[in-house]
Amino acid sequence: MEDNLVIVESPAKAKTIKKFLGKNYLVKSSYGHIRDLEKKNYGIDISNDYQPKYVIPENKKEVVKELKELAKKAKVVWLATDEDREGEAIAWHLYKVLDLTSEKTRRIVFHEITQEAIRKAIENPRAIDMNLVKAQQARRILDRLVGFELSPVLWKKIKPSLSAGRVQSAALRLIVEREREIMNFTPTSSFSLTADFTDGNSEFKADLSQKLDEKKEALKVLEHAKNAEFHVDEVNKKPSKRNPAPPFTTSTLQQEASRKLGFSVARTMSLAQRLYEAGKITYMRTDSVSLSNAAIGSAKKIIQKKFGEKYLKTRQYQTKSKGAQEAHEAIRPTYMNNMEVSGSEAERKLYNLIWKRTIASQMSSADFEKTTIKINISNDPHQFVAKGEVLIFDGFLKVYMESTDEEKEEESKGLLPEVKRGQKLSYKIIKAIERFTHHPPRYTEASLVKKLEELGIGRPSTYAPIISTVQERGYVVKEDRYGTPRNYREIVLEKSAIKEETRTEMAGAEKGKLFPNDIGMLVNDFLKEHFKEVINYNFTANVEEEFDQIAEGFLKWSEMIDKFYQPFHEKVEETLEKSGRNTGERILGTDPKTGRQVAVKIGPYGPMVQLGTREEEEKPKFASLQKGQHIETITLEEALKLFDLPRKLGTYEGNEVIVSTGRYGPYIKHNSKNVSLKREDDPFKIDLDRAIQLIEEKRERDRKKTIKSFSEDKNLVILKGRFGPYISYKDGNYPIPKKKEAEKLTLEECYELINNKKVKDKQKQSSRKQTSGKTASKGKGSKKQSTGKGRTNKVSTQKKGSQSTKKGTQGKGKQKSQSKKTNSSSGNKGSK
Repeated sequence: MEDNLVIVESPAKAKTIKKFLGKNYLVKSSYGHIRDLEKKNYGIDISNDYQPKYVIPENKKEVVKELKELAKKAKVVWLATDEDREGEAIAWHLYKVLDLTSEKTRRIVFHEITQEAIRKAIENPRAIDMNLVKAQQARRILDRLVGFELSPVLWKKIKPSLSAGRVQSAALRLIVEREREIMNFTPTSSFSLTADFTDGNSEFKADLSQKLDEKKEALKVLEHAKNAEFHVDEVNKKPSKRNPAPPFTTSTLQQEASRKLGFSVARTMSLAQRLYEAGKITYMRTDSVSLSNAAIGSAKKIIQKKFGEKYLKTRQYQTKSKGAQEAHEAIRPTYMNNMEVSGSEAERKLYNLIWKRTIASQMSSADFEKTTIKINISNDPHQFVAKGEVLIFDGFLKVYMESTDEEKEEESKGLLPEVKRGQKLSYKIIKAIERFTHHPPRYTEASLVKKLEELGIGRPSTYAPIISTVQERGYVVKEDRYGTPRNYREIVLEKSAIKEETRTEMAGAEKGKLFPNDIGMLVNDFLKEHFKEVINYNFTANVEEEFDQIAEGFLKWSEMIDKFYQPFHEKVEETLEKSGRNTGERILGTDPKTGRQVAVKIGPYGPMVQLGTREEEEKPKFASLQKGQHIETITLEEALKLFDLPRKLGTYEGNEVIVSTGRYGPYIKHNSKNVSLKREDDPFKIDLDRAIQLIEEKRERDRKKTIKSFSEDKNLVILKGRFGPYISYKDGNYPIPKKKEAEKLTLEECYELINNKKVKDKQKQSSRKQTSGKTASKGKGSKKQSTGKGRTNKVSTQKKGSQSTKKGTQGKGKQKSQSKKTNSSSGNKGSK
């Protein structure tokens, strides 16, 4: 038996660390957290300083049992979890659950998994930092209180199965407010004039220095330009520099991977985690932009060898982030001389991005020469301006150039001819093109992370969960949307003749943008009305700062929670008692054919139009809104059109072909089978030929993925799936165990697998109902707040069974007064 037991969070990390340790070390994984708050009564003793009640989940009991046995046999237990708050909390939970003692326990941390880093960590063990543990615990408890109290309010007042959280709701507010800006935006048009000039030898482009509001103004300039003379008024040349971006932090890595590689924020973090655990990059959750001296030295050697001395300019970047996390270095390769690494294609791409960004940060600036030529029009106050930019020395651009989220019109910047002041020019063609103002851009995942960071909302460990949660809850959808045709006018002056044309462009196309759904907008409005503090940006950022203060030992965590919870709980009670149900209903008018009321609202399956009321003798009719339609903006005419569905298109193979719409969007119904329409198909315009094409395409796809079918029951088929073979039958899909051969299954065996799955699902449902129960705990009374100014010490692992938090001596076990607090600055937490 090995004398040393090393415990980390993941098997991948364990495998990498094992390579650097001797035979006397056994490395095991805890598979993440081994304890969590129990579900009953929030898992928090509210009346006892918010003390958490932890339980070991069922799926972790075997892991804990094994680790306990190994810990008893080991002479020394090394807790080698990550160095951030989450990792510190895992280490503390392991210490408590495994009944470890300070004599045989060592806490070690490192921000990269290399032999040197592991060696240094083992030589310099430290105590568990209880301030970090308390900060993590405070976040977890605040999350639980907000989630468990606020979500049921949404269930009762809006719709079941909704959720709200402190950071999640603030992020939703950003997306909803941007969407409303866009809804209320009215584009205005103006004319941009661009000319192709020649000096007799070469041609170049120049733009009129100002946009013209009216067509008549553009025509006036063009008419005058027919016979005008053009002279160079001014030539300005000046050098400029462009500096490299600093090495990656968590947020900038997420942003660049989104822009350059098209990765979602969650995927980027998953890939970065794998690269870190494989020892290929440093720790991936960090606010720091600094590099170690050793890393800078390695980068220096590579730049000198690969590009030459003139490309080298070492820099030490300073971290400006207020609440910088505990990790001490930017994200960089662990071995700078490895330009490439093994792994999946996505891992290799992300690693390559990190390598290039790190190397570029230590390279020379790029040198440019910017040239501006101003051109006069005789007897006209307007001027044309040509701008050129010439790269003199590429510097860091030889390796890497940072992307942006800016949605700007393309500017032509290139080499301009050598011209002199007063020199005469002639035009080849001048175009006046109608251009429209753009609405504010919708958020991408990358630009939302940037905005969250700017506002101080969330931390490196929470950006990905925030963005994933608002999408998983159905509040926000990330998708591409086609533009709509828009006419614009183009007036061209060529060879002294003016001609005007109307052209068409696609306007409003979106790629990978975040769109709020109606339910997301309704939830946001409800929270804004009843829980302003919960979605207040400043409050959410202040809570993050308070977590930082707890981590530094300047603030007592239970007092911070109490300050938030007391007014928040009162508001929850008040809202449950006094506010009405909110479905976002909007009366659009009356149907001219029937005289019945037409309304739009949130229904059981999403936004819908209702024709008629429940008070009438005739039952109301319902129709789902189409993609891109909103409760706030749909018109009466658009709403009534929805009742044109279902629509009969004709017959095919003796069966009717019907286009309809449902919970998952528009579809074709034929011979008891449904075929989804594609994004480009309009259910109100699709014809029979297109419907048949879609039916046949679906059949071909089904043929390719069908493993087996049964003549005795045509509703049951065995299909190939993304995660292996499965049974498709009437009301759902049923997985086939790996030990079963799908091709050899009989019909009876399929029925048995279906029934077994249904029984298991019922048992799970029943179990959930038994454990959920109503949470009866009410908020405890308000407490006198202490300043929490003095810095507390790090609590070591020296005392066996020491608690994570000590109960305050003031008023221990006593019921506090129920007086209301007037200084309520409550807030809201995003579920992780």
